[in-house]
Amino acid sequence: MTRPNGRTVRDLRRENRTAVLRRLYFDGPLSRFSLGPATGLSSGSISNVVAELVAEGLVEEAGSVDSAGGRPRILLRVAPDSGRMIGVDVGETRVRVELFDLTLTELARAERPLTRYEVGVVVDHIREGVAEVLRTADVPAETLLGVGIGVPGIVERTDEDGAVVHGQTIGWDAVPLERLLRAAVDLPAGVPYRIDNGARTLGQAEMWFGAGRGATSAVVALFGSGVGACVTTDPSGPGRALEWGHLKVQVRGRRCRCGARGCLEAYAGAGALLERWREAGGEPPAGAGEETALAALVSAAYPADGDTADPAAVAVLAETAEYLGAGFADLVNLFQPERILVGGWAGLLLGPRFLAQVEEHARAYALAYPAARVTLGMGTLGPDAVTVGAAILPLADFFARGGRPEPPTPPEASPAWTESLRTRTAH
Repeated sequence: MTRPNGRTVRDLRRENRTAVLRRLYFDGPLSRFSLGPATGLSSGSISNVVAELVAEGLVEEAGSVDSAGGRPRILLRVAPDSGRMIGVDVGETRVRVELFDLTLTELARAERPLTRYEVGVVVDHIREGVAEVLRTADVPAETLLGVGIGVPGIVERTDEDGAVVHGQTIGWDAVPLERLLRAAVDLPAGVPYRIDNGARTLGQAEMWFGAGRGATSAVVALFGSGVGACVTTDPSGPGRALEWGHLKVQVRGRRCRCGARGCLEAYAGAGALLERWREAGGEPPAGAGEETALAALVSAAYPADGDTADPAAVAVLAETAEYLGAGFADLVNLFQPERILVGGWAGLLLGPRFLAQVEEHARAYALAYPAARVTLGMGTLGPDAVTVGAAILPLADFFARGGRPEPPTPPEASPAWTESLRTRTAH
């Protein structure tokens, strides 16, 4: 049966299930009585949907609360063990794989060091990590709702290869990552892969569970070796990844990892910061990795009481604050967000020290009206937020389907004219 607006009864039932699951997930436990006004559904619809979800094991009772003059009301919540997701962060120094239950409680974690972005190495690390977390938590692969993966670069989706990664800064040119993973990783064919830009997965996590909650729109900026961002205008929907790090902040400026000149990343990425510190006379610890060396830069610029600050470190961070302020001003002018949040391991290390300077420059460079209506702050989910956000990708799809498994994709029939022409050419 099709409704006048084009939606079928099946569509309506799926939307009702989605509304109940999302409300219980984000605001539960809730009673059936509370679910009505929270979702806008009638009491009859609530009863039917809850009965289905309980029967399927997706929703369970979670105690009771007293009611005014009546029987206690049973509280409901999403059952944590009714599904599992894997989140993967293809980061700058490691590949991190985490297994979560439906409430995003970590069940197991595996990490592999990453010294070069060779496709085969990354695929092997993901394959080994997925096997390890499933084995450690003793979780059958058939219970997975999906595998979400955050990667550097632009992700294209094709009918033939699924997710294809264009990672110019890491030397990936149209890498068919989803097809390679399906061939290499020992998972059932029905387990979906959701591969997306790492900044977008970070933004999704902060909007759902972190500093973005309650905002109608936000930009979440990711700082590591590279620089990226995610803009979100629908708090419950997916954000959009921005190659913000390749915004030009200086014509004929420093050479960026992407090959162009004057990119923001060439001034504000962790590797670029350390290079500029060396050029200014600073001395990063010999042989140290980026995270250790950047921590040394921050300590040199903001020493403990009684110690003298390193003038080179102070100058580099002061200049970086202005470049970032200009970059944030562009985000303010373009998207007029309610909030701008800083995340990523380098952002979390640098932000608390000089975010006030960055904000001062951003407000000076941005248009007055949108600048007066934006707040700048720090992300709250820590340096592992990309992994959490990656796990959210299959979870969001699961909710959108009303908590039902992903149906197999039926083969599409070819237009009639293709068969006619094939028959003609065969003679």
